[in-house]
Amino acid sequence: MWTLVCNELRQSLNDVIFNIWFSPSQIIDFDGATVRISASEFRKTTIEKKFYKELSDAFRNVLGFDVNIVIDDSEKPEQTVQVQETAVPDEQPVTTTEENTFETFVVGNDNRFAYTAAKAVAENPGKGYNPLFIYGSSGLGKTHLLCAIRNEILADNPDMNVIFTRGEDLVNLIVHGINSNNMNSIHEKLRNCDVLLVDDIQFIAGKNSTQEEFFHTFNALEAEKKQIVLISDSTPKDIPVLDERLRTRFEQGLIADIQPPDFETRMAIIQRKANNLEIELPQEVAEFIAEKVKTNIRQLEGAVKKIHALVNLEGTPINIAMAQNAIKDLASEGLPTDELVNRIISETARTFGIPQTDIVSKKKDNKTVKARQVAIYAIREAADLTQQEISEYFSGRDRTTIHYALNKIQPMIERDPAMRRNVENIIKNAKEQ
Repeated sequence: MWTLVCNELRQSLNDVIFNIWFSPSQIIDFDGATVRISASEFRKTTIEKKFYKELSDAFRNVLGFDVNIVIDDSEKPEQTVQVQETAVPDEQPVTTTEENTFETFVVGNDNRFAYTAAKAVAENPGKGYNPLFIYGSSGLGKTHLLCAIRNEILADNPDMNVIFTRGEDLVNLIVHGINSNNMNSIHEKLRNCDVLLVDDIQFIAGKNSTQEEFFHTFNALEAEKKQIVLISDSTPKDIPVLDERLRTRFEQGLIADIQPPDFETRMAIIQRKANNLEIELPQEVAEFIAEKVKTNIRQLEGAVKKIHALVNLEGTPINIAMAQNAIKDLASEGLPTDELVNRIISETARTFGIPQTDIVSKKKDNKTVKARQVAIYAIREAADLTQQEISEYFSGRDRTTIHYALNKIQPMIERDPAMRRNVENIIKNAKEQ
């Protein structure tokens, strides 16, 4: 469980933060409701003060329900957990967990093209689509496909040098290399791999040194016919402040998108997850979840995990009431999307002390722009909407503006607890009005 939680934490925290504050810890015990984690007194204070939400979210993502977390500085010596992925790993073990293979990827009309392209790349790396660029909104299975590519390549070619990393890790790696005057070793590692897989490549946009380094790495790998696969939440042309040289290179290969799953695909995902967890899910319950959670696969699976936990912990029968409980933190409990969005905009305006009409207007003063960006971020967190759908609530702004707002607020949320609380309160108050 702790390894899975650590992998979740690595998605929300950079490597340096993770390694300092979480890597030495381990789970002491777990009774189904409360989990105790070891930490030194110094790390305990910092985790509770700065990173408790990320830790709580990680457990929720793994277990499908909230647990009470107690950080204990009195028991058991701490050990470093070996987490599966590092910024630029020396080797990548083949994993066969259900989340990581082509066999467990539910294929539908919304993702078939991306799946087929990823499978072709995994079977013949460097000989077909290069680069392969897959894009789509969060929670639709892009990272699943990237992991599946890695695992199949290594299963067939265990001696291949496969690098699996994230855009944020690349930025941290380059910054570290520059600061330590150690770029040569980074050049050697990145440019001598057989396959380079990068998740969330959009994070390197606007980072000039990283973009310059990646440009030369891309050229070196392409010249040697090494395979490159890139994952993003938008097309190359829609990534703000991306270097034009990189944009053209990203577009020269094959671009494949993943759209939100249709009803039939959502049903298949729900039933497969239920089968994996060995629970009998009534048809009406599966249909209820599929109707309520429409645009995020992780949320679909999370709902089934929550039902599984409720059955095991409470022994209650699976019915619609249980399904409503399972998705209450994922959906808006019947609140119409338009009303939820309007409430968030209204609550944001109240928080920032400006008229609600200003947030959706064309005004560009600093205070209004920041409030607008916070509202966009809060809507993305609270509602199952694509970036294009969000843009329609903001005077028809293009999707690039929405994307930029999300990328602007995300790092502020991570480093500023006050900003994080503001966003959480805006969403909470909007739902409880």
